[in-house]
Amino acid sequence: MIEIKNLTKQYKSGHPIFAGFNKNVKQGMAVGVVGPNGSGKTTFLRILSVNSFPTEGSVKYKNIDIHKRPAEYLKYVGLVHDEETLPDHLTASELLEWVLRNRDLWDASSDKKIENIFDQLSLDARNEQIGTFSTGMKKKTQIAAAIISDPELLIMDEPLRGLDKETRVVVMDLLKDIKSQNTTIFMSSHYVNEENELFDEMIQFPL
Repeated sequence: MIEIKNLTKQYKSGHPIFAGFNKNVKQGMAVGVVGPNGSGKTTFLRILSVNSFPTEGSVKYKNIDIHKRPAEYLKYVGLVHDEETLPDHLTASELLEWVLRNRDLWDASSDKKIENIFDQLSLDARNEQIGTFSTGMKKKTQIAAAIISDPELLIMDEPLRGLDKETRVVVMDLLKDIKSQNTTIFMSSHYVNEENELFDEMIQFPL
């Protein structure tokens, strides 16, 4: 379970982006994070992914305070950030291999698993350097890297941005399958109508 208690984020002076937010999310639930640009969605997801720290309050997963024990927490997590920041010098396949080896998950079936994910996402340039990729190809690579380790918690900020409609449908089907395996999902996106059937509940920003 994710336990969010009294979560507050404020940058220097002025009003907080959000304050005193409390939420419990059970394992296996999918939560949509919605709201206009600048309302705090990305800040909230960055806190969940330990790329930002709360001004006050705490977030716990499996009773782990995620900002005090980030390495222990992140081994359960798959991430898609709001920017396509990836190592340009690696190929997409090499990146996924690095993810699996870094988590001690590499085995005899890993090559085939990587190929299967890229086949589903129709990424043919999997053995070319990421630095040559378009925005959509980088987004596909991000999604593949997030799900290759079968995470228990998936945090995704605008994962469908830059993808064509056909690929968005494929990604949504992947997420439904991942959720059916008891993975918790937090996801923001502007494609709300396409995704409503995935989510068990929504968090509306501003809070």
